[in-house]
Amino acid sequence: MSKLTTASTFTDKLPAAFLEATRAIMPADLSMDDFIAACQRPLRPSLRVNTLKISVTDFLELAGGYQWELEPVPWCAEGFWINRNVQDDTRLGNALSHLAGLFYIQEASSMLPVTALFANDTQPVLVMDVAAAPGSKTTQIAALMKNQGGIIANEYSASRVKVLHANISRCGVSNTALTHFDGRVFGAALPETFDAILLDAPCSGEGVIRKDPDAMSNWSENSVTEIAATQRELIDSAFHALKPGGVLVYSTCTLNAQENQQVCQWLLDTYADAVEVESLAELFPDADKAVTPQGYLHVFPQVYDSEGFFVARFRKTDPVPRLPVPGYKVGRFPFSPLSRQDSAEIIKAAGLSGLVWPENQYTLWQRDKEIWIFPAVLEPVFGKVRFSRIGVRLAERFPKGFRWQHEAVVAFSVADSKNRFEINDELAQSWFRGVDIYPDDTPPADECLVTWLGQPLGLAKRIGSRIKNSLPRELVRDGAIRPQTLSND
Repeated sequence: MSKLTTASTFTDKLPAAFLEATRAIMPADLSMDDFIAACQRPLRPSLRVNTLKISVTDFLELAGGYQWELEPVPWCAEGFWINRNVQDDTRLGNALSHLAGLFYIQEASSMLPVTALFANDTQPVLVMDVAAAPGSKTTQIAALMKNQGGIIANEYSASRVKVLHANISRCGVSNTALTHFDGRVFGAALPETFDAILLDAPCSGEGVIRKDPDAMSNWSENSVTEIAATQRELIDSAFHALKPGGVLVYSTCTLNAQENQQVCQWLLDTYADAVEVESLAELFPDADKAVTPQGYLHVFPQVYDSEGFFVARFRKTDPVPRLPVPGYKVGRFPFSPLSRQDSAEIIKAAGLSGLVWPENQYTLWQRDKEIWIFPAVLEPVFGKVRFSRIGVRLAERFPKGFRWQHEAVVAFSVADSKNRFEINDELAQSWFRGVDIYPDDTPPADECLVTWLGQPLGLAKRIGSRIKNSLPRELVRDGAIRPQTLSND
């Protein structure tokens, strides 16, 4: 959107019914003029530090070397708005630290739902993310769980499941299984199973105008009504899948009451004796600026200079009657557990290549020649739904040993591995561009764990003075760029 766009020109592009509805629900201490002005400003870029790979303190030191100025996001200890040198016109996604999984590019408001899910020292063991792609919230959940327990990350769109997997793999997430279903099936398929559920529901997207000026091009009152009906069905299913005592967070990136407060009220009216609201008024300093009388957060763009968002947190206080058992067939589970002897052999071989995991947290399974590592806590749901992926593909078995898979190297490599070979920024740039590298000093062993800033980039073979690039083709980024010192002039 041009910076010269006037407020009248901007509002002319918005449906009159949307403006009227927004004006009607705007809190008395906020103004439509400020709302329109905020929607016309460029959205501040933000990121979340991936604490599965680096501490916030260490990342701040790293960012200083990049000449990045980071401003804390008040509702997420790992979140920051980022200001870069005016001469830095590179894509943030091509930064080596992003490609190595040290941070996730995530809009600040979208960090709110997961913060709400873990509020009041909530420590769930089994979590569901009902609408998970592209993976920002799933990876945020995994980091707060420290890769322990288990997550089922569901995505209805088949094309987005691949993106979801790519992001959880880049971030070193190992406690997650992926499913590809309409979210309305889980209440019947997995009744009262989860300790916590995040339903970041598909919505009309009224809150993302700043990022996408065309977000309102297909908006209509009828579409809002239809979406709200789907949201009621999704929250009903999610509530059935939640254990008594569990926490459900409902969120959207839209502003209207029909998709937000009214969906929440439907849940409260339908299950009046089994659900209660847990107020988010004290979720973070200044949360009171967005809190509603019911205890929800209704974030208008001008409040925190962010996208618009809505978040509500519920506690399931009692069981509810179960839904009819689904009639679909799951099919035969295609994996078989490895014996204790086979597992011990693989654990020993993996350790020699620098791969180690908590043995009491994971179990090893086999499908043909493939070896997979599954979070043990997910085993009770095997056979109840069909999975797109579970855990991490660890290796392929060959007569002479194992070929360790890249996603396993990213997830399970240990920093003090004997075969570790640290490379500098220039070589790391070449690595992510998919070319072989020629370090001044070559590793002593034929197989080495290539690392950058201590982060695993891949297992590779040394061939003479060359290290053969093992990065999977789909992860190669021709635009990968190492940090550069730029003038402030």
